[in-house]
Amino acid sequence: QVQLAESGGGLVQPGGSLRLACAASGTIFSAHAMGWYRQAPGMQRELVASITHRYTTNYADSVKGRFTISRDNAKNTVYLQMNSLKPGDTAVYYCNAGQLDSGLNYIAGMYWGQGTQVTVSS
Repeated sequence: QVQLAESGGGLVQPGGSLRLACAASGTIFSAHAMGWYRQAPGMQRELVASITHRYTTNYADSVKGRFTISRDNAKNTVYLQMNSLKPGDTAVYYCNAGQLDSGLNYIAGMYWGQGTQVTVSS
């Protein structure tokens, strides 16, 4: 059974940084495209960033230039480095183990972590 465990969330002041990690088990991690999502109260879950098994990355416009997704296949872990954080980044962040569509773009799979809370506030 695939399990995903996020960590690294917390409270940070505007302009600060956090690094989220998502450790995977029960699957061949290197074969998955991975995604980071976030969900703010009363809002739909949105895709923040994704990375394919060949390290191709994509970002939501709202985080481009501030967030960086990366993966370490030896550690079965995907990361999200978040810099220049804003109050609008406050949300629960989830990772997802997905796959590629016919255009080699990430699409969400059925496996989700439990989420980690990120709060940006002074």
